[in-house]
Amino acid sequence: MTGLPQYRFYYASVAGVQKLGPRRVRFTFAEKGNRELPLIVGQLPILPKHYWATRDFAKTTLEPPLGSGPYRIAEFEAARYYVRERVKDYWGKDLPVNVGLNNFDRIRVDYYRDDTAIRLALKSGGIDFREENQAKAWALDYDVPAVKKGWLNKQLIRHQMPTGMQAFVLNTRRAVFSNNKVREALGYAFDFEWTNTNLFFSQYTRTESYFSNSELASSGIPEGEELAILERYRDRLPARVFRTPYRAPATDGSGWPRANLRRAFALLKEAGWIVRDLKLVNRDTGERMRFEILLVSPAFERIVLPFVRNLKRLGIDARVRLVDQTQYINRLRSFDYDMFIFTWGQSESPGNEQRNFWSSAAADNPSSRNFAGIRNPVIDELIELVIAAPTRESLVARTRALDRVLLAGFYVIPQWHIRADRALYWDKFSRPTIPIRNGVLTGRWWYDTAKAASLERAMRADTSLTPAESDTGRPGFGTAAMVLAGLLLIGYLVLRRAWRTRAL
Repeated sequence: MTGLPQYRFYYASVAGVQKLGPRRVRFTFAEKGNRELPLIVGQLPILPKHYWATRDFAKTTLEPPLGSGPYRIAEFEAARYYVRERVKDYWGKDLPVNVGLNNFDRIRVDYYRDDTAIRLALKSGGIDFREENQAKAWALDYDVPAVKKGWLNKQLIRHQMPTGMQAFVLNTRRAVFSNNKVREALGYAFDFEWTNTNLFFSQYTRTESYFSNSELASSGIPEGEELAILERYRDRLPARVFRTPYRAPATDGSGWPRANLRRAFALLKEAGWIVRDLKLVNRDTGERMRFEILLVSPAFERIVLPFVRNLKRLGIDARVRLVDQTQYINRLRSFDYDMFIFTWGQSESPGNEQRNFWSSAAADNPSSRNFAGIRNPVIDELIELVIAAPTRESLVARTRALDRVLLAGFYVIPQWHIRADRALYWDKFSRPTIPIRNGVLTGRWWYDTAKAASLERAMRADTSLTPAESDTGRPGFGTAAMVLAGLLLIGYLVLRRAWRTRAL
């Protein structure tokens, strides 16, 4: 099978395909009870045979392929932009599931290599819409006249979608992370409260579930069907699964989590690690605990370095390594890392993808998402129960049981989530007023000609801005004058230094 290896987890149970007629296909499945698999197979796109008969499907191409959706590629420039235009005679436009969707005639997507450039383009009117993903930028970078006047909308759009799990991932394939108590202890070195207050402007909530912000998240003490499921594995599960709800370590936010570090020392001692000469070493071998935190984004250094500082207070030699994207991807695919940061997204109906995330079969499969290297027979069985859930109520109970066992394994150090989308868009669009569970869905928006005209008139008529403030829509004389003055000053300093050097 070509393509991404993860699809093998989806389609491995498809035993055969049979053509029954011009519009009928029969899929035969190798396992019973997998109610989600027929739905997944039904999502497969139908590709036009006459188009691909003369083309190599496995090769990349700059020729827009023939599709059957509501949009087609109208124009593009590789690595710079592409434009989609609406297909006027789209065959599915009147289907009930499509009513109210796909309202834009043309959609242009521009590529930028830097988030700062994107934000500047947005504030200058170069682009119309952006979802902000950085708390600092949301808090500080949009204090501009366009936002204050309501021309550039800045809105938190609440949603009820699972936020998944973003976390420090501990590679249990490494000996240093093979012990459950060690993994638990390291979680006490991450000071979320300090991080949230000082770096994130208190925008985030601590994540305490792999299915946070949904009814699928475990909470409290297991009961009902969830308890009945877990009872089957009582002799193979920690007692805490039944007695103690999971809570991520908390601090007072002062930046000095003394109590947490004391708890970490106690757990490390139980796992066979002690302090000698201010270094945390293995009691039996004398080897120091050391590991590397792999990063691909410089933006995360400010978050990880305080964590490293606390790890060093425990006597751990923890280091940060920032690599380029190519090396990062290759190392993840070969599981060549100690610790890194990853986000597992989740849907409202988890199923077959859980095999790719947590199963023993995925632990040694290159390009799988079992980055923590989990090999736990109980988790394997719980995954199969989730996949075979006969009802929604049963799916919720089984997912909560899986969530609880994953948390008890301390395979990750949970980070944070936000229960809203941070959207910025110029006031030329309208969207449904009825709250949408899924947050920002621009496919439901439409271009409002009345709003666009009103915005244009307001920007032309506005005389309250000083020349230097006119970057809200059109760079003004004040901005140009400041740039020119700066260039003249630089030129003067360069000439002065050259004259002084020559005089010496």
